[in-house]
Amino acid sequence: MNKKIPLSTPTMHGEEMDFVKEAFEKNWIAPLGFNCDGFEDEMNQYLNTDVDVPYHSLALCSGTAALHLAVKLAGVKRGETVFCSDMTFAATVNPIVYEGGVPVFIDSEYETWNMDPDALEAAFKKYPRAKAVMLAHLYGTPSKMDEIKEICRRHNVILIEDAAEALSATYKGRQCGTFGKYGALSFNGNKIITTSGGGMLLTQDKSAREKAFFWATQAREKSPWYQHEEIGYNYRMSNIVAGIGRGQLMHLNEHRERKKKIYLTYQSGLKDLPLTMNPHLEYTSPNFWLSCMLIDKDINIDPIKIMEILAENNIETRPIWKPMHMQPVFKGNDFIKLTDKAVNEDIFARGLCLPSDIKMTADEQKFVIDTIKSCFGGT
Repeated sequence: MNKKIPLSTPTMHGEEMDFVKEAFEKNWIAPLGFNCDGFEDEMNQYLNTDVDVPYHSLALCSGTAALHLAVKLAGVKRGETVFCSDMTFAATVNPIVYEGGVPVFIDSEYETWNMDPDALEAAFKKYPRAKAVMLAHLYGTPSKMDEIKEICRRHNVILIEDAAEALSATYKGRQCGTFGKYGALSFNGNKIITTSGGGMLLTQDKSAREKAFFWATQAREKSPWYQHEEIGYNYRMSNIVAGIGRGQLMHLNEHRERKKKIYLTYQSGLKDLPLTMNPHLEYTSPNFWLSCMLIDKDINIDPIKIMEILAENNIETRPIWKPMHMQPVFKGNDFIKLTDKAVNEDIFARGLCLPSDIKMTADEQKFVIDTIKSCFGGT
């Protein structure tokens, strides 16, 4: 097959351009504007269907910006410990360091590949004065939220939810991103919906949203001249970009259903091979942002070799996120695990992310499945 089969790319529909065109016609190109307001309002409506206290979102230039403002709102100061998901993208961790916090990484469990509540409890025994917990929902799979929220409650720490990969995923019917005191979404180009680049801060605290807005607009005081009494940031979302997001949000559930179909097709097509798909709890509904496979233990097949063979056939794949405690930049940070061999190291060594683009045809996915089978000696 000559056509490249990508991992995950944007899928546009048409409504996006309607909102963008309106911004051009009104010459409202700069950050802020009616599309930013509309995107926030429409996201609030989407998130507020299953919570008692309404959410107040803040459209920003990236998910990383949202996490950074969440860390600031949590009051993390230089030298303070923040427990963080270990198997995640670096953007989850970096904002902790921006504020001088010290990330301590927490191993995962096999049922969701997310932060292990037992390892988190062990971390509190070692660092009882930790300031916050930064939790990521890996590949759109909800974490064990009941257990983790209870641990945070007992230790009186703030939970920050990195739901960059998990928009529309639910835990017991509730949207990911709405469990922590602060949450963050990403609309990067490969996410389930995109604005090309952008993110959102989520909070039920209206005053916190207002403070984050203040920081995100260069901390400009209400004065006829430019008055600054705090350090601020240029973090607000463009009115053009927000228009893309408004059009994309109209198709979020459609995207999620297509992602789910891709996952189930892989699960069925690969069922006779010595591997499993990325798991989830039965009472959760992932958004299946990326479908991943995990080669069974004691099977002498290197996922990187499979990745190379797939690449030779114009099929894009990626390794599982390399755990943060294995990254050279964080070599001096502590890592809390409960077993001799870390769960995350094991998943990283045996896992592979598969093409999950919602524009992938049935024939293209069959080609991916058949190529994977050939790597295991099948046809």
